[in-house]
Amino acid sequence: MFCPKCGTENPETGKFCRSCGTDLSNVSTALSGAVKPSVPDVYIDRKGRVRSNHPDDLFSSGVKGVITGFGFAAVALALLFTGVAGGHAWWWAMLFPAFFSFSNGVSQILKAKSIEKRQANANPVMQNQIPPTQQNYNLPPTQTEFVKPQGSIYDTGDLVAPPSSVTENTTRHLEINKEGETMTLPKK
Repeated sequence: MFCPKCGTENPETGKFCRSCGTDLSNVSTALSGAVKPSVPDVYIDRKGRVRSNHPDDLFSSGVKGVITGFGFAAVALALLFTGVAGGHAWWWAMLFPAFFSFSNGVSQILKAKSIEKRQANANPVMQNQIPPTQQNYNLPPTQTEFVKPQGSIYDTGDLVAPPSSVTENTTRHLEINKEGETMTLPKK
């Protein structure tokens, strides 16, 4: 797998990037298919209330809002034409909740349709795969070949002769026999 931050190739079982140290646990879970991008089932609105994000719930509350909006509009028109309770003077005030309820209902119906369309277009085969990305030419080229030894790994090439032994000059005072072997210390 490749690091999303620096582009360095890392082993599949790696938890952190070798180069920059980025946490790769999210990348490995995304590659394994455990992460499914979807719309959450519930959300918290700005007043702190838990709301459903399910398309059926959104559609039903949207229809309720549209019907409520038409109800307020009908009451406003009834007040205008009948004049009950001085309705000729304040019938227009009923249009505010009518338009608010109607527009809120339409927006919830459109949101439900959008979520249904997104869920219908989500291909189950492609849902768990990361889409292919284009080559980022701003990154340095990947290095796959590292230092390879030429010949023996002990051959450094810069030493002309092996270093002298520590004991080389310490045995010079010993007597040597006919075969060239040292025998004993010289007699005094």
